Amino acid sequence: MDEPLKALREAIDGIDRRLVALLSERARLAQEVGRLKEAADSAVYRPEREAEVLRNVGSANPGPLSEAALAAVFREVMSACRALERRIRVAYLGPAGTFSEMALLKQFGTSVEAVPCLSIDEVFRTVEAGGADFAIAPVENSTEGSITRTLDLLLATPLAIVAEVSLPVEHHLLTSSGSMQGVTRICAHAQALAQCVNWLSQHYPSIERQPAASNGEAARLASTDPTVAAIAGEAAASRYGLVPVASHIQDDPANRTRFVVLGRHQASPSGRDKTSLILAVPHRAGAVHHMLAPLAHHGVSMTRFESRPAKTGAWEYYFYVDVEGHQQDPKVAAALERLRGECAFYKSLGSYPVAA
Repeated sequence: MDEPLKALREAIDGIDRRLVALLSERARLAQEVGRLKEAADSAVYRPEREAEVLRNVGSANPGPLSEAALAAVFREVMSACRALERRIRVAYLGPAGTFSEMALLKQFGTSVEAVPCLSIDEVFRTVEAGGADFAIAPVENSTEGSITRTLDLLLATPLAIVAEVSLPVEHHLLTSSGSMQGVTRICAHAQALAQCVNWLSQHYPSIERQPAASNGEAARLASTDPTVAAIAGEAAASRYGLVPVASHIQDDPANRTRFVVLGRHQASPSGRDKTSLILAVPHRAGAVHHMLAPLAHHGVSMTRFESRPAKTGAWEYYFYVDVEGHQQDPKVAAALERLRGECAFYKSLGSYPVAA
């Protein structure tokens, strides 16, 4: 076995040397791109270009690596090359170990400066005030629906959605000892508690459930207080030295959360995009039908439609709408132009690449 193994390892070493040479060549080209961007005062992070790269990599993949595994490798390559231009700052709902941090790493890679914030409001404010380049915030969960605070903040923010991230959410019950002995409280973000409500009611119906600002904060509390159990992900367990009491306790095994990335620039078309809008209509019969008619007329597919109270006390609503395509696409542009005329309020949140 020794000789065949030695030959294989030597072949791998040779490939690694070629990979290093190619990665160095790619990095030098990325530096040239960075100099051109700087001269044109263009953004360092272009989500549409990174989405295009990952799609090209996926379509060229012959195996045996999975598309997800190859995408993870190239995400880090792009992150490292991007950092040669400038290390960007990304605000997220902290502390470290939250699903928001996991979404950040999935989208941007590790060669960024992550800026933890105490609330979703602070995530938005940090970028709006120039304390970070981008914000990442949860917007909806496949089990519990929309994160209403994010929807309310999207209404007022001057930031645009430039990307989205879809993240599988696997919840674990964690303590400092791996046992529930002496535990009097189970802490987690309110959404996580709701996503595990049936499991908790079946296994620990008598233990108090206490909402926390985030799952990461719940994990931090559990690491310092043996009377606290936390619901959080593997990243939080590792970071805070917690031991699982039970794993995969979410009621829906296909549970996912969608995050949006917000910045100051608009993303250009990537070839597979989505546009998000906030709309309101006059309070009259058939107004919603007339509002949506331009989409049907121009053949634009709507992928999301949700109402949210306008908080005026007059039973008025804002409608959050996602449509397929980029606002620069001719048929989408035509539909949106007509849509403006039907709406009492119209706000485009931006067009951005569809999450893989």
